[in-house]
Amino acid sequence: MRICFIGDSFVNGTGDPEHLGWTGRVAAAAHAGGLDLTAYNLGVRRETSLEIASRWRAESEPRLPESEDGRLVFSFGVNDCAEEEGGRRVSQEATVEAAAPLLAQARDWKPTLMVGPPPIGDGVVNDRVRILCRDFEALCRALGIPYLDVFENLAASETWMAEVEANDGAHPGAAGYTVLADLVQDWDAWQTWMSQP
Repeated sequence: MRICFIGDSFVNGTGDPEHLGWTGRVAAAAHAGGLDLTAYNLGVRRETSLEIASRWRAESEPRLPESEDGRLVFSFGVNDCAEEEGGRRVSQEATVEAAAPLLAQARDWKPTLMVGPPPIGDGVVNDRVRILCRDFEALCRALGIPYLDVFENLAASETWMAEVEANDGAHPGAAGYTVLADLVQDWDAWQTWMSQP
């Protein structure tokens, strides 16, 4: 199995001194469980849905040839909701408009999952992310793509929020990413992928 994890700095694992993030941890656990897995981390810091939509296919195709069991996991949205130069970087409507064809094309090409955006240390941004999570969930439901909303669980996690605060106000350290990795590993859709390659 080959999996491309596509998204932003949270996919990249920014802030983790172990340089694993949540994607490295779930891939390591799958390997330890006996799965022959190649994981590609295609997370880019500061990228919004618009930038991810413009690059995901070109970056995934050489890594997921038709001869292999290729799969896609997307996670993005916080950067869209962030403030920049006195305004939101990408509007709610534009984010959903970018995500819809991206996810539809991905679903039609390879098995696809989506992990929702996490909370950070900014209440204004978090209010926007919380609404975006609902929109993403509705979009994925309409497209038949499994969606994992991690926002409330991470907002309630002392480990995640404390590490975000102690770090740069957005990204956790190793323990925080472990909490997120555990949410993914406990997800029914992920477990199905890992048990039925």
